[in-house]
Amino acid sequence: MSLLSYLRIWLACVRYSVVRTMMFRFDFLLWVAVDTAWMGVNLLLIEVLFRHTDSLAGWNKAEMQLLLGTSMLLMRLFIGLFFTNLFGIERAVRDGTFDFYLAQPGNPLFMISTRKLDFDGLVNTILALALIVHALGQLGIAPSLGTCIAYVGMILLGLLFHYATVVLLVSLSFWIVRLQGIEGGYFSLFEISRLPRGALRGVMEVVFVYAIPASIVANFPAETLRHGLDVPHTLWLIGVVALWFTAAVTLFNRGLRRYASASS
Repeated sequence: MSLLSYLRIWLACVRYSVVRTMMFRFDFLLWVAVDTAWMGVNLLLIEVLFRHTDSLAGWNKAEMQLLLGTSMLLMRLFIGLFFTNLFGIERAVRDGTFDFYLAQPGNPLFMISTRKLDFDGLVNTILALALIVHALGQLGIAPSLGTCIAYVGMILLGLLFHYATVVLLVSLSFWIVRLQGIEGGYFSLFEISRLPRGALRGVMEVVFVYAIPASIVANFPAETLRHGLDVPHTLWLIGVVALWFTAAVTLFNRGLRRYASASS
């Protein structure tokens, strides 16, 4: 299939998602409110922390708000675009409905990843962006066009890292009958990205900066807005994302080869 064909499929999925959201408007509004409240809780935590200190690992209050906004932007984008789709793989493999995606003409991972969008998650990206703009105003930073482009590029890389990490996790469903608590594991893993990289020491640094670099996907973009583009950080992030995405696709394809369909 050509890229244009995949684009048409994705646009059809977007139209379906819009119709579905309008059919269940109260559910949509409720989840928007829940996500907004969760962001409020995180802002309140920062407010409480900085009533007792002026700095957290070298980050002041406004810089922490910038980091929180970046972390929440990444998470809301992932939830809106891919979360429900990817975490449905485990159930589809278990009950045999994964056959539906194998019977379609496109790549199975693409077809199941883009099946629908959750607009409640996407709506709250606006709040995350508003928080980022507010934090930049408090810091007196007016980023240049080049810095903004670098930031957007890093956000896309971070989104791809979220995607690759979850694909790695859900691909285990081809070998394991039930993956209990996997969604909670995702949220717990990426909650660490709300902390400055310098606050992670010892084992925490080894695990969440180097082994499973969930911290850098939000820290590096935020640091780009604070200090401008850092080439070594950019290359580090590109390398990490390329490695994790390759591993995720490889594991998923190996899982496909051992999948026993409902018709087998």
